[in-house]
Amino acid sequence: MLSKRKILDSFLYGVMAVTMTGIIAALAFIIIYIFKSQAGYLNWSFLTNAETGILPMIVTTLYVVLVSIAVSLPVGLATAIFLNEYSGNSSFIRILRLAIETLAGIPSIIYGLFGLLVFCRFLNFGQSIIAGSLTLSIMILPVIIRTTEESLKSIPDSFREGSLALGATKFQTTIHVVLPSALPGILTSVILAIGRVVGESAPVLLTVGLTKNMPRTIFESGRTLTIHLYYLTNEAVRPEDFGIAFATASVLVILVVVINTATKILTANFRKKLGDA
Repeated sequence: MLSKRKILDSFLYGVMAVTMTGIIAALAFIIIYIFKSQAGYLNWSFLTNAETGILPMIVTTLYVVLVSIAVSLPVGLATAIFLNEYSGNSSFIRILRLAIETLAGIPSIIYGLFGLLVFCRFLNFGQSIIAGSLTLSIMILPVIIRTTEESLKSIPDSFREGSLALGATKFQTTIHVVLPSALPGILTSVILAIGRVVGESAPVLLTVGLTKNMPRTIFESGRTLTIHLYYLTNEAVRPEDFGIAFATASVLVILVVVINTATKILTANFRKKLGDA
């Protein structure tokens, strides 16, 4: 019996090792192929020139990310706190959880149509950064709520009980004890949300637009990096168009790598500080 278990464990370990190797190989192939295909177009001038480079697209992408997170983070954080710290199992809570699950499963193009009708036309924002940001803020709410709630669930009840025993109120315990302990998970939810905002194209195309000019305010139209990449590949007629498209894709890959690396570093620092405390 023991030998059979060892054989099974070895077999499963081998399957996991092969799977992990395949994932790493696929990622390496994609990154190498993208950077090889950009054919030298990725340079400092490409990143910083507003006329021939992608500086307007970078600025538009940053605007969309910042506004989306600024709108969705307070709502998502408050919802997660309410669901984990204050709610029971009433009909309202079940409906709320069903609504969150439904939001998570809606295709992004539906969000784009909603944003086009509500924010662009009904609220008269037109195709603009603010319209796209509000649309994306609704779309990333389930990500923030789910991840934050799981982070809050991981905090031991002894933390709450100790704070309450010292005379703190429920609200004080949540703000000063639970939330600081859950900061790594909350930070992870924010980074995951940023990653999704950066990678979206359908709702951004419908609500932000295709304008290549440098946006001065969030009430102007713009073009994000993903939309610029779509436009380049869809309208490419010259060989250099594909080189520029792959250079834009390289910037997106670098941005994703930076986001994930920042997540690991910041999360590790938060956990270290909490451990030292």
